Amino acid sequence: MSKRIVSTDQAPAPVGAYSQATVANGTLYVSGQIALDPATGDLVMSDIETETRRVMDNLKAVVEASGSSMADVLKCEVFVSDMENFGRINTVYSEYFDEATAPARALVQVANLPKYVNVEISCIALVK
Repeated sequence: MSKRIVSTDQAPAPVGAYSQATVANGTLYVSGQIALDPATGDLVMSDIETETRRVMDNLKAVVEASGSSMADVLKCEVFVSDMENFGRINTVYSEYFDEATAPARALVQVANLPKYVNVEISCIALVK
């Protein structure tokens, strides 16, 4: 079994000893994405909807750089700093998936996230 590293300049570069994503045996594992603008490196946090959209755009960029698509996402892990934002996050998140074929998901509130963001999302997808 070989491992392939996925990297794109359409999503933020890793800030530590990890890859944006890896592929092995037809499965894509995308690292947690936060609301960093890949062009500037600045956080995009004017409101929770804008922040979530930036996170999802980063996630989508990595998924597509692997040769996969959002339709092939099997599971997402969503980490939030405040469960009160669930509905607003979910509204934006839902724009990226067809409800009938949406991936499995876990959403949990955590004490803190990198750079003190409000939402971080990772995923697992099929690669054809």
